Parts: sequence; C-alpha cells; structure tokens
Amino acid sequence: MDYSRYFWQGEKVRLRPACLGDAEKIYQGSLDTPSRQTLQLATEFPQSIESIKEFLEKYSGCKDVNGVVIFSIETLDGEYVGGISLHNCNQRHGTFSLGLTIDRPHWGKGYACDAARILLRFAFEERRYQKCNSACIADNEASIALHKKLGFTEEGRRRRMFYYDGVYHDEVLFGLTAEEFAGSK
Repeated sequence: MDYSRYFWQGEKVRLRPACLGDAEKIYQGSLDTPSRQTLQLATEFPQSIESIKEFLEKYSGCKDVNGVVIFSIETLDGEYVGGISLHNCNQRHGTFSLGLTIDRPHWGKGYACDAARILLRFAFEERRYQKCNSACIADNEASIALHKKLGFTEEGRRRRMFYYDGVYHDEVLFGLTAEEFAGSK
C-alpha cells in the first residue's frame, strides 16, 4: 500500500485505528511499568485480554466516545509499537489532551515524538484547537523529556496525585499552544 501522502504518517510511525488484533500487545504493555499498571485503561485492577477487547470494540475505528479517540501506533513497516489518544476535548475553550504509550522494546527510537507530532498537527491544524494540556507522573523522566522536546511548557505540579508501590507520586502539568507548536516545526 502506498502511504506516501497519508496524513496520519510521520517520519517513523503512522497512526491507525485501534483494532481487536491489538489486544494481546496492549495487554502485554499494560504489565510493564508501575505507571502503566496504574493508569492503563483507567483501572488499577488486573485486566484480561477479553476486557481489553471489549474496550477496543468500544473505540475501534477511531470512534469518538465521550470526547476520547484512540489510535494504535505502528512503524512504517506495520509493526505495532504503542497507542495514543486524543481526549478532554473542549471545543468551547479550544483545549484538548493527549495520552501516549510506547511498548518497552520500542523505547528510545523516536516513535513517541513522531506519533505525538502527528496528533498535535491534527488537533491544532485540522480541528483548530488552541492548546494541548498534558500531564505525567513526576518520576517518569522519559515523559518529561518528551514533553520538553515537543515544546511543552511545565505549568505546575499536583502533589501526591497517584499512589502505587506504597508511595505517593506527584503529577507534572504541561501546556502547549498552537503558536508554540507552529513555531517548533
């Protein structure tokens, strides 16, 4: 298939609708890190492949479900590497958020940055949103570095927002305006 003019493709990855075939990979990824275990699919309890399939059925085909749209991230060779979501979309205020996961074997290859740029381009240039709000757990150094690389500004910190492994963790808040994104290309 010729993807040379495909809007949802960057230099390293393309975004596609999440599908039931992604369930096994999503399940494996959900077992990987404390933050993913805590935040994966908004539950702290163990997930089954069947529950992930139910989740994917609900969102498959990039359906907008209560302002949430999820995509799978794949390499240009078609290998699944993670997922990304557009959520908290507020048309009145022109704001949105994104969520992103890359499976451990694919860390450090630039896939997260490329995928985020694709989704940011869509939200800012096609949907006319004016600001992206994002957040991560304060000890997630890779996520903090990614936000900074994408041009986000650290806007604050919410203390003791997450609890896992017997410890409370802060949340770091980030923001990126449409003008900042346009200037970073």
